[in-house]
Amino acid sequence: MPEPRTNLSLHPTRPKEAIAVPTDAVSVRRLARNQRLLDYLSLAKPEITFLVTISALAGFVLGSTTGMDGWTLCWTLIGIPLVSAGGGALNHYLERTHDGAMRRTSTRPLPAGRIRPEEARNFGCVLIGLGLAVLCPLTNPLTGVLAALAVALYLYVYTPMKRLTPYNTLVGTIPGALPALGGWTAATGNLDIGGWAIFMILLAWQMPHFLSLAWMYRKDYERAGFAMWTVGDESGVRTTRLTLSFSILMIAASVYPWFLNLSGPIYLTGALFLGAWFMIPVIKFVRSKSVHDARLVLKASVKYIPILLLLIVVDRLVGL
Repeated sequence: MPEPRTNLSLHPTRPKEAIAVPTDAVSVRRLARNQRLLDYLSLAKPEITFLVTISALAGFVLGSTTGMDGWTLCWTLIGIPLVSAGGGALNHYLERTHDGAMRRTSTRPLPAGRIRPEEARNFGCVLIGLGLAVLCPLTNPLTGVLAALAVALYLYVYTPMKRLTPYNTLVGTIPGALPALGGWTAATGNLDIGGWAIFMILLAWQMPHFLSLAWMYRKDYERAGFAMWTVGDESGVRTTRLTLSFSILMIAASVYPWFLNLSGPIYLTGALFLGAWFMIPVIKFVRSKSVHDARLVLKASVKYIPILLLLIVVDRLVGL
């Protein structure tokens, strides 16, 4: 039988001081400083920036057919994430009012009032400026242009479209896939078909990833006035059909680098097995249209793309 809950004030032998709550000024300031650092990290959207970084790495490795330039790779993996992080901060700034209307995002630093809007704006502009200052002279101008284009599309096309048309999701896949193409151009200096191959993988992958998320939070998106394909799709047929279609396109695109002789049997075998594994939760979602299975698709998508991009790196390193 569980012990009954008691009021600590009735038990002098269990003083309130046993609860570790800092009261001195130094500890309070330290906690406030740590919270502020975490809030600034949150502005940079670290999950998205991580995916951007490994996408750029995979594009660079795929394009390095005759060996890798270590310094160029280093500057690429500094510049592209900086621009991505800056775009994330400016997205927080632009969407602060709408974030406050959604349960999922209402505790973010700006709607919660922990960081002032102008601070987030300045932080984003500095990061973007630093990223472009690294990319243009130390990789090549084309890579810098692609990074600038990605952040411009993300902030000034995709973001306002989210309240106008459900096609915003398709448009949003373009800036999400450009970092992989940027990795390719950093290695090669051109826009060859190999770069567009990895761009297409990232573009197709984003659709099942985001559609599953949008299905889970469709009521939240509706409350905030976002025009998503999941909003108003009571049956779930439209959402699941799109998820299935783009999942198939993603798997087809994932084997294309092998047809271009840019990858070997390790990558091809891994990509096929990974695609089959990904389709299991997708098919479940198509059949059930449940939030539970949508969450399984989302979790699978979060694992899928880092593993696939790692396969590119391993396949290239083994083949050297």
